[in-house]
Amino acid sequence: MKINQSNIKKAKKYLDKNYCIGVPTETVYGLAANAYSNYAVKKIYRLKKRPKSNPLIVHYPNIKSLKKDCLLNNNFLKLYKKFSPGPITYILNLQKNSKISKTVTNNQKNLAVRLPKHKMFRELLKKLNYPLAAPSANISSRLSAVQALDVKEEFGNKIKFILDGGKCKVGIESTIIDLTDKPIILRLGGLDFSKIEKVLSQKIKVKINPKKKIFPGQSRLHYSPGIPLNMNVVKPKKNEAFILIKKRKVHFSNYYYLSKKNNLNEAAKNLYSCLRVIKNKGYKSIAVEKISNYGLGKTINDRLYRASRY
Repeated sequence: MKINQSNIKKAKKYLDKNYCIGVPTETVYGLAANAYSNYAVKKIYRLKKRPKSNPLIVHYPNIKSLKKDCLLNNNFLKLYKKFSPGPITYILNLQKNSKISKTVTNNQKNLAVRLPKHKMFRELLKKLNYPLAAPSANISSRLSAVQALDVKEEFGNKIKFILDGGKCKVGIESTIIDLTDKPIILRLGGLDFSKIEKVLSQKIKVKINPKKKIFPGQSRLHYSPGIPLNMNVVKPKKNEAFILIKKRKVHFSNYYYLSKKNNLNEAAKNLYSCLRVIKNKGYKSIAVEKISNYGLGKTINDRLYRASRY
């Protein structure tokens, strides 16, 4: 999609005035505001109805701007060189003189940071003299937004502007890795963590459901369409939406495909769109056929499991 500079200017104008706006990323759309402004960040929490104890991810255009707020270690530099910009979020220790709002971090001494790949979002970030706090652009626990219309559906006229960058290419949130000490995966996401293990030459512990939730993306109920969802179903109930990942010989009107070729990348990209369509068509429940639990399949199953906690 061609970058519309007038829209970038409009987005900057609202952000400079401490408004929240919708922004596109390669993962999902974000609800963005100035990460240095307590006033602006508090608006994010109010709009999303997000618990104040749940920290936010902050987005930077480059490593130079990131250095102003965070301490960079060797593990970060290895992963940054290989995967950034892209769908990976790093937990790093804050610089003592960081300007990041304490509301963003819930008064912790570390910060979740990402360098997004989406060209339009990067162009916007380069125009600003502050980074952007930008959690997913949805009401907390609901489905993430993967296109501008989804953001509009979530917030209506409660936000001033949505920067339309087309449909998200990854379509599922970033992988989160804590690098403040020994590396730990805190959220499965759009980057298969086995690739991270290869770069760091070590097995990495996965801790995605801690009792104390001090990092983004760890809520048990999340990504929900607001109706019951059952996983690993062979045959759906009557009048139940059935989500599939490979083509069936016979098609019924309640069949919804994440992929017709068992392609996990395609399935991840289509997951939230599919769930949103089903919700908006008025189905009372959702059945999902078994999805292979490897690679991005682990991420898809994680999202479906959290959605099933409805």
